[in-house]
Amino acid sequence: MNDTFEISDFLPYLLNQAADAAALEFQDYYKSRYGMLRTEWRVLFHLGHYGTMTAKDICAHARLHKTKVSRAVTALDTKRFLTRSILLQDRRHENLTLTKAGRRAFDDLAAEAQSFDAAIMEQFDNNERDTLRKCLRQLAKL
Repeated sequence: MNDTFEISDFLPYLLNQAADAAALEFQDYYKSRYGMLRTEWRVLFHLGHYGTMTAKDICAHARLHKTKVSRAVTALDTKRFLTRSILLQDRRHENLTLTKAGRRAFDDLAAEAQSFDAAIMEQFDNNERDTLRKCLRQLAKL
């Protein structure tokens, strides 16, 4: 057994703990306001930011499994936040587009996300903010 290994200093563990802690309050907002799960708001955010996409495009951009995206699309469709239109060139795929209600939800959540992000980043000075974002992007290989 390695007595020098500390799980609390293990980078993947730290990143996971930080992500969970940072996401909880925002999760409370989108869950209570829109009844959404995490994958649903991620799909909504991609459609709101990039416009019309296929589920396959969302999987690639968001790094989400196709089953989770499929469930989120169904839930957002049920909430009338998106429309589906079958692609004529490949009937196995659909274009997904936000409805007016979906756009309103996106605009609300985007504004809340900006405020939430700013509140989190208040604890850091400008250099720390820049370094944190740069390091996280590098780790995520964006």
